[in-house]
Amino acid sequence: MWQRWGNWAAIALVGGFGLVWVGVVIFAVEATPTWVRLAQTAFGVMLTGWAGHKAVGLVRDALRPRRA
Repeated sequence: MWQRWGNWAAIALVGGFGLVWVGVVIFAVEATPTWVRLAQTAFGVMLTGWAGHKAVGLVRDALRPRRA
């Protein structure tokens, strides 16, 4: 039970951090070269994508019928 909550908390934190990272890179950082902004945006998208992938996996595991 606690492990499930911990998994969801970790996924939410990583996904939220990824979205915040992308937002900061796009809207707040203007003095960096374009290639650095693109690389950092790709990193944020990767974090958010990882969180989405893991969330889908947890939902599938929760919906899968359990064997007795």
